[in-house]
Amino acid sequence: MVRICPLLAALTVCWPTPTPLHAQTPDLAAGEAGHRTAPGDFWATARRRMVDEDIAAAGVKDERVLKAMRATPRHEFVTPDQRPYAYYDMCLPIGAGQTISPPFMVASMTERLAVQPTDKVLEVGTGSGYQAAVLSQLVKDVYTIEIVGTLSRRAASTLRRLGCRNVHTRLGDGYQGWPQYAPYDRIIVTCSPERIPQPLVDQLREGGTLAIPVGERYQQTLFLFKKQNGELVVQSREPTMFVPMTGQAEEQRLLKPDPVRPALVNGGFEQLLAETERQPAGWYYVRQAEIAGEPDLPEGTACLKLLNEVPGRAAQALQAFGVDGEQVTDLDVSYWVRLRAVERGAGLDQEPKINVTFFDAERAPIGQAEIVAGFGNAPWTKRQGRMKVPRSARLAVVSIGLLGAVGEASFDGVELRAAPR
Repeated sequence: MVRICPLLAALTVCWPTPTPLHAQTPDLAAGEAGHRTAPGDFWATARRRMVDEDIAAAGVKDERVLKAMRATPRHEFVTPDQRPYAYYDMCLPIGAGQTISPPFMVASMTERLAVQPTDKVLEVGTGSGYQAAVLSQLVKDVYTIEIVGTLSRRAASTLRRLGCRNVHTRLGDGYQGWPQYAPYDRIIVTCSPERIPQPLVDQLREGGTLAIPVGERYQQTLFLFKKQNGELVVQSREPTMFVPMTGQAEEQRLLKPDPVRPALVNGGFEQLLAETERQPAGWYYVRQAEIAGEPDLPEGTACLKLLNEVPGRAAQALQAFGVDGEQVTDLDVSYWVRLRAVERGAGLDQEPKINVTFFDAERAPIGQAEIVAGFGNAPWTKRQGRMKVPRSARLAVVSIGLLGAVGEASFDGVELRAAPR
């Protein structure tokens, strides 16, 4: 059965939506961890809880990074209508079809860069300015580029107001980097080109680190590179999802999705990101999950097994796809699931399921639907249903897993097909 849910816009399992309260405007240049708040500040409490439950508990361990995340007021970097969701671990629309990245991704990328207090960092894709604000507390200087004028000006204003004096902003095409201040010790790219821009490689110092998502519009890999003898050497990789790099990178893009025929990649979990890495190709933001081989699988030799013991904690995998609501009326969705001792989580919506959230051209959430897997113990069972596609939909994100419930659930054979208008 397909169930239409209230629009919470959450792509990950989060604690209940906070009610906005008045709070002092913080100053990142003052106080412990560079942040001054009033006693009992609602936003500071929400921020600490987000860092503890969605970032530290999910694996980020660098205390400098965690301290910076606790100090950075994310609600100041989103539009007023999105502030109730500022301390969810989720992306949010910021206008011009762009988004602010989920806090866990910001913290994780920052930790992987292993930035030092003396570093000079180039950021491609300023967006809201949130990532730059986090980095500003950890390095000497941040140089950040944004191609969208309205976003660049708004981010520059917010960063100045919050006292981030070591962040230098520029309006321009990030594909070309910022050669005036090269070389950089670290380069972080928060939008995805199809190929790595050579100017960024040239502007990275020898021995420096580059973090960049690369790939197709909805199938990307987040790479961490080290520059050795003028060449990039892969340090790590994982599936991810960022907004596409525009400008020259978009003009050179060869592979573009077909929103009239949306489909999932690797719905059977048979393909791995790399032979030596047990991560499912095509799926990102994978939490508390592993590729497993079990007897009597519905299809193939692998499935995705998820285990969660803490109510409300994320155990999930996500995948995005383009869908044109003007031409696609419905999605026929199906999957196989096996349950062991599964119980509801901390909220009524925390249950094993497949959930599809739809977004418009501005990447604002416009609706969602789900097919619940059930509770308790159950052998491999096929669940299926039809989901209505909003006419203004241009993007969708599917999430599968326990999604806050506790117990063990395995998924296999996840499929969706479009029904045309």
